[in-house]
Amino acid sequence: MSGRINILRRTLTAFVILAASPAMAERADRDQPVNIEANRIVVDEAKKVQIFEGNVQLVQGTLVLRAAKLVVSQDANGYQKGVAYAGGGRQASFRQKREGRNEYVEGEAERIEHDSKAEKAELFNKAHIKSGLDEVHGEYISYDARSENYVVSGNSPDSTASQTAAQGRVRAVIQPKNRDTEKPASR
Repeated sequence: MSGRINILRRTLTAFVILAASPAMAERADRDQPVNIEANRIVVDEAKKVQIFEGNVQLVQGTLVLRAAKLVVSQDANGYQKGVAYAGGGRQASFRQKREGRNEYVEGEAERIEHDSKAEKAELFNKAHIKSGLDEVHGEYISYDARSENYVVSGNSPDSTASQTAAQGRVRAVIQPKNRDTEKPASR
């Protein structure tokens, strides 16, 4: 049983990076225990896949991830992929405190994926990320932690040809920086 707990802890910790990467999340969260609740958990140790179903809630420090279903898999090299799915009329979502700030980053989508090998997080369909007072909406949001680049699109890579023809627009709200904090100190 403790072997299963260790496998779950390793794979869940990798998925937790999903929310940590885009927003420079609270570093102390990485040292916190991962607590997860679900109506059902299926562990396939041979395939290195864990499936959490039914009102899933993952909490690690200030990070809270909610989904109808969470699937975490591990490849032969130990890299993890995690996929959180919406369900029951609610989006898959996460919320986490930002490092050194009194604000949170929040995101939601019908599907949220994280690939630890590529260091990339993707939000599919009705995607939304809010950090402080800044926010972005689109059908698809991708964040590459290596290059620190976001891509926001009005259509999802999952879209069919007819859906792509009716591509939506993206929307962003970016607040101006506080000029008082950027002025040099008086002499």
